[in-house]
Amino acid sequence: MPRVVTAYSNPLVKRVQGLRDKRHRREEGLFLAEGLRILTEARETGRVPRYLFFASASASHPLVRALVAAVEARGDGEAIETTPDILSKLSGKDNPQAVVGVFETFETTLADLDRAAAPLWLVAERLRDPGNLGTILRTGDAVGAGALILVDECVDPFSTEAVRASMGALFTVPIVRTPWPDFLAWLRRGPGQLVGLSLQTEEGYRNAPYAAPTFLLTGNEAQGLPETYEAACDLLVKLPMRGKADSLNAAVATAVMAYEVLARHGG
Repeated sequence: MPRVVTAYSNPLVKRVQGLRDKRHRREEGLFLAEGLRILTEARETGRVPRYLFFASASASHPLVRALVAAVEARGDGEAIETTPDILSKLSGKDNPQAVVGVFETFETTLADLDRAAAPLWLVAERLRDPGNLGTILRTGDAVGAGALILVDECVDPFSTEAVRASMGALFTVPIVRTPWPDFLAWLRRGPGQLVGLSLQTEEGYRNAPYAAPTFLLTGNEAQGLPETYEAACDLLVKLPMRGKADSLNAAVATAVMAYEVLARHGG
């Protein structure tokens, strides 16, 4: 039976609110996700929150009831009925979603990946914007990418902003975080074409010879790929820029490239 919490001073409310900070997420091994759609997709993939906060007004919604039942069935979970004000405090939004879930963080390693499982893999290097990371995850889900591999120091994929931008793809696309040398060594131990997005090439993305499995590498939003990383690629391609802008947003460029590669592989 869900308990009712309506006080800002409740210790669990304060603890969960702290998960909007990266240090607290790392210490707790927990992160926040909000919204019926995202939490329902998580449940459908087998991930159930440890804590579920839901507004009293939404308690009778069938998807909320299903989430409450799943949380209570896991044994160590707890469902908590609360107020819109507390949901706003937890999510940091003035117009909070009907539900907020607290999940254990999860990781995939390079050793866990089967490169034969998908023709396309997404790789991002030093991403800084959580919105870009979340959007790239959504693209990965849309194109059936094998995983999103985050190289070097990228923004935290479990930040509230990244989770929100992923629209549930955080739970459907495996995420690996790894230093560049480890990624490159792993990649070269088996099949895989490393394709980098770069302005330092004349190879247009429409005519390039892609080979599966393709590992599509997107660089930092402001700086692009380091020269040494570009040199390690099997192929560098660029997107044509017809206007005054010299490049596309990193997430947009990744999406354009992903669908081109997918089409070449018959997807």
